[in-house]
Amino acid sequence: MVPFYSFSIHMLNAFISGLLVCLLACLLTVGAAPAALAQSAAGLSQSAIAPVTMAQSSTDASTEPPMAGKKSLFSFSGTRPATLGATDGKLAACPDSPNCVSSQAPESDAGHYIAPIAYSGTAADAIAALKSAIELTDRTTLVNATDRYLYAEYASALMGFVDDVEFVVDDAAKVIHVRSASRLGKSDLGVNRTRIEALRAAFNA
Repeated sequence: MVPFYSFSIHMLNAFISGLLVCLLACLLTVGAAPAALAQSAAGLSQSAIAPVTMAQSSTDASTEPPMAGKKSLFSFSGTRPATLGATDGKLAACPDSPNCVSSQAPESDAGHYIAPIAYSGTAADAIAALKSAIELTDRTTLVNATDRYLYAEYASALMGFVDDVEFVVDDAAKVIHVRSASRLGKSDLGVNRTRIEALRAAFNA
């Protein structure tokens, strides 16, 4: 049996969300929950599975931009990594843990590698289109935005766990490299990969 402490942050988030919904169902069954509580909990259930709506951009890391759209119920954000940013077009490598994807990981590393986002046209147009796609998501804070680099924080619906998501343009190859990593926990249950693929689809729409 897997010990409790080995459960991932995302598994804990899903477990607590399900527990709250079950509790509400029990209260409604015995007639103890007022209508207002039912309406509030229904909103919570929807926010736990809803996709994300977007944030204002900022290039000033000394201030905290507002979070876009719906907010998390709790906030377990952890500490912003010191390894963020691109150096000579390179983003930080993923850790060994299965809670990060990067287009700059070796293609042989199936657990971490994800394809970059291809584009045509100018780099400025591509980064602007990607920025617009990010801005259509809830619980997202666009922390840094330039004509070559984007950095956004994504918070989970219930517990407010934060993932750090970065993009850097490689105009010679006509791709935008990506890195999406969870700050806390070990396994992300595929959340980071799913996020990047959703952004790719929105970018190409």
